[in-house]
Amino acid sequence: MAVRLFEGKEHASSYWKYRISPSEELISKIMQFLMSNKGQPYELAVDVGCGSGQGTLLLAPHFAHVVGTDISPAQLEMALKHASSPNITYRECPAEELPFEDGSVDLVASMSAFHWFDHSRFLQEAHRVLKPHGCLVLLNYTLDMELSYGDCSEALNNICKEYYAALFPYRNPYLGRSSLDLYKQAYNSLQYPVKEWQETFWVKKTVSVSHYIGMVESFSSFQALLNKDPEEARRLSQDITQRLLRAMGVTSSDTEVVMGVKHFYVLACKPAED
Repeated sequence: MAVRLFEGKEHASSYWKYRISPSEELISKIMQFLMSNKGQPYELAVDVGCGSGQGTLLLAPHFAHVVGTDISPAQLEMALKHASSPNITYRECPAEELPFEDGSVDLVASMSAFHWFDHSRFLQEAHRVLKPHGCLVLLNYTLDMELSYGDCSEALNNICKEYYAALFPYRNPYLGRSSLDLYKQAYNSLQYPVKEWQETFWVKKTVSVSHYIGMVESFSSFQALLNKDPEEARRLSQDITQRLLRAMGVTSSDTEVVMGVKHFYVLACKPAED
């Protein structure tokens, strides 16, 4: 990996609890693309930069074997604790050095991790391990989530925008101003005749206010602030929490809201002949 983050045990635990997972609808999009371009059998999928394994679990019902790979032992330890399916295994390795033979993998997926890799090296490595007609998935989401609750949704989202703006100075410079641009560049660089780019795919789920705050606290920008100034990081989260609750007219952070998350993704099929 080009950037190493999320490696502490405490952060790995937070990552498991709060990390945004792909929806079943998104997994269905991936499988439809694989079916259209390769077809069965689905023998091996590799979830690269799997973190604590949420995406790996979602792929498991569709493949004979799924391998999650990550550079962080703490993340993989957390993933192993929740590996409920017998066809899941995990390997510790860089994204750019995958431990698979040439042309052996049906699906290479990177769900909310590709932006941390050495982009060109990873794409070359994914190409190497994919079978002819095997498929590549690069999936991520934007950080500007939207909250809905009664008639105060606009007020909530204005507060959330202030939260994101306060964290923006702590954004890792490797990401540039927008990780979406990195994924679009990857899409444009892929010399595959069959590929898709989807810039807006909304997924909504019901979460508590405390879960929303915990999710934002798991982001790399918040973790950077936490490392620099723990007191300011805690103050910021507490202030945002209280402002959200006041706008909602409630007192408990267990109160649920509808959270909308905007995903984007690249789907690409390796041609039969290079």
